[in-house]
Amino acid sequence: MLKERIAISLLLLPALLWVIADGSWLYAAGVSLVLGLAAAEYGLLFRGHGLRPALPLLVAGAVVLSFSRFVSGFEHAPLILAALCLISMTWHLVDFERGAPRSGTDFAVTLGGILYLGWIGSYLISLRRLPDGEWWLLLALPSVWLADSFAYLIGRAYGRHRLSPRLSPKKSWEGYLAGVVGGAAAGAVFALLWRIAAGPESGISAINGLILGTTVSVLAPLGDLGESMIKREVGVKDSGTLLPGHGGALDRIDSWLWAGVLGFYVALWLS
Repeated sequence: MLKERIAISLLLLPALLWVIADGSWLYAAGVSLVLGLAAAEYGLLFRGHGLRPALPLLVAGAVVLSFSRFVSGFEHAPLILAALCLISMTWHLVDFERGAPRSGTDFAVTLGGILYLGWIGSYLISLRRLPDGEWWLLLALPSVWLADSFAYLIGRAYGRHRLSPRLSPKKSWEGYLAGVVGGAAAGAVFALLWRIAAGPESGISAINGLILGTTVSVLAPLGDLGESMIKREVGVKDSGTLLPGHGGALDRIDSWLWAGVLGFYVALWLS
């Protein structure tokens, strides 16, 4: 499984870097596609558990919010969120009249997915659109990737104290702390490299990379645990089978979502 994950990651990495470097409609389309797939998986998880979230609205909400973030930032976000809330409520009112037994819960799951994957996920676009956004993004994502890798390797070898026994029994405090150290160090090291390309006038520096890497490494693992909470409730191991060894789209981006949010606000603060 580990070999499959590494092989798939190495295969996809050049395309991912190319799309990030492009930063235009291609990047927005790529993020929207991944968020839409993750939203579909999210809805299907709950549908398999006997609920009826609105799959078309989940996918459309994630895509519309991400493209709106690309086109106009946060300008039209309140209107779009209000409209999605009203449309979702109408959907589930009609569904209840047609016999759905738990439309109130279905409505909450639909709105939760739109906010979780559409609103939060769109920060991956907001971060990229900041000044020097490609470099901030290339600090945030590698920090969370390497934090996950350090946590896995150290936790597997030396983990003794379980971090979250019910949600993820294999995760340990030893692995988590190793991930924080590894992610922080990755932020600092990558910042030194990216500063060469970004230029001394940018906000990219080893200290800022260390701050961003530490913030992401400390908090982004909550995304992984949050998705584990959903999967534990519905009784599945992976959200989907999109990539061999990696599971579904939601499995891959659970920590990225929060890396985007945290990276955006840390970059705003440091710039």
